[in-house]
Amino acid sequence: MIVLKSPQEIERMKVSSQIVAQILDTVRQNVKPGVTTLQLDEVAESEALRLGAKAAFKGYSGYKHALCTSVNSQVIHGIPSRLKLVEGDILSVDFGILCDGFYGDAAVTIPVGSVSVSATRLLAATRESLYSAIEFARPGNRLSDISHAVQKYVESRGYSVVRDYVGHGIGRNLHESPQIPNYGLPGKGVRLKVGMVLAIEPMINEKGAAVMTLEDGWTTVTCDGGLSAHFEHTVAVTENGPIILTQL
Repeated sequence: MIVLKSPQEIERMKVSSQIVAQILDTVRQNVKPGVTTLQLDEVAESEALRLGAKAAFKGYSGYKHALCTSVNSQVIHGIPSRLKLVEGDILSVDFGILCDGFYGDAAVTIPVGSVSVSATRLLAATRESLYSAIEFARPGNRLSDISHAVQKYVESRGYSVVRDYVGHGIGRNLHESPQIPNYGLPGKGVRLKVGMVLAIEPMINEKGAAVMTLEDGWTTVTCDGGLSAHFEHTVAVTENGPIILTQL
């Protein structure tokens, strides 16, 4: 069942989502060669506590950290560690919080120092595919209009859409209905309604779409070793169009 949110609930979700955005911005400012992803995780968790929020991922299905930190060919669910970032890496950071009974969730892929032209292009295409998809988060459109927008954008630029993982509804639970694939034909699925809040999150690979999960049970990587990028926003469907709750 898709739970519609009232305008008042969306305002409360905006508070949660803005905390997510602020903390991701702080994490971004701390990303540089020589920093470990475990240090970034500590920054995020301490900031969440300072702002009166709970890190949503910590304890979720046994996960032990506040952030998911996925480097280079890691797609999602990378576990923070003492491994130091190096110049030229790309780092996907996924983060969520719970505040006042509602969740916010967002992700961004951050260049570490100077990165290659190919990495820069992948990041740009993934980010722009997200904004292209958000434009379709309007009452009366179909869910797959969002999905198709991502696929159309990235495939036109020669990249692949990860099909094993999807976006989701969000609210009083971190993961709610509906699931939101990043591929598919337009005009399919449920009709979008005012009050839906969606976590839209393209995960895009430089080469093939195939992914696999490592022995740690969390870290998902590209099968061919190509780079992967991940961007996500929490978006409310309103009478006046989409509102990006996790955008500063």
